Amino acid sequence: MRIDNAASIGASKAVIAPEKALRPRLAASILLLDRSGGSVRVLVGRRSKKHVFMPDVHVFPGGRRDPGDHRIAFASDLPAALLDRLVGIYRGRLSVSAVRALALAAMRELHEETSLIVGPPCKPRFPAGLPFRPQLDRLRYVARALTPPGHVRRFDTHFFALFTDEVDLDLSGLQDSRELEDLRWVPVKDPSEVSIPDITARILEALHTRLDADPLLGFDGTVPYFHVRNGRPIRDLL
Repeated sequence: MRIDNAASIGASKAVIAPEKALRPRLAASILLLDRSGGSVRVLVGRRSKKHVFMPDVHVFPGGRRDPGDHRIAFASDLPAALLDRLVGIYRGRLSVSAVRALALAAMRELHEETSLIVGPPCKPRFPAGLPFRPQLDRLRYVARALTPPGHVRRFDTHFFALFTDEVDLDLSGLQDSRELEDLRWVPVKDPSEVSIPDITARILEALHTRLDADPLLGFDGTVPYFHVRNGRPIRDLL
């Protein structure tokens, strides 16, 4: 993953002139959820202090969608209803392959930043260089966030959630990377043990509310969309 980690949406204080406002780049993050204890915990990692952009805060694994992500071979697809939902958000401007690539990007970034593998191994490696074929059928869609104009980096980021006990996942392989250090599990209800960006806190608050209403996190749940309109923060529902 690059230093423009999409999970840091809206957290940077740096701004640019309006005439240089950037178009948001498509991005994806994954909320890996552990419900083996008394509460649901989510995996976060701290961005390296060496990064010039958003150093030393904890975020979800994730990053921008790469051009080759749509060519990644996958073991199982997103539910058809979710694919239709994502295509509908863009009113046909993105194809099924393009929106599927968001989920594949999230899985790729999870592996690059934590070494975790969600899916069966594959040989030889496929175009994206992954040693596995991502398993997408258990992903839930839980949030979307758009970085406001005026920031040095902007993302249109889609957040997916995955319960660790619903896939064949070897957590013993979890390890820090150059992009995310101090990987740890924090309670969705109270992530105060780490420093997180505001948007990350808002997404976790929304997820906690959804889990309270539906502990199984049904595939068709309402999704919050965080963005800014006329300078005011907006929380729409998708």
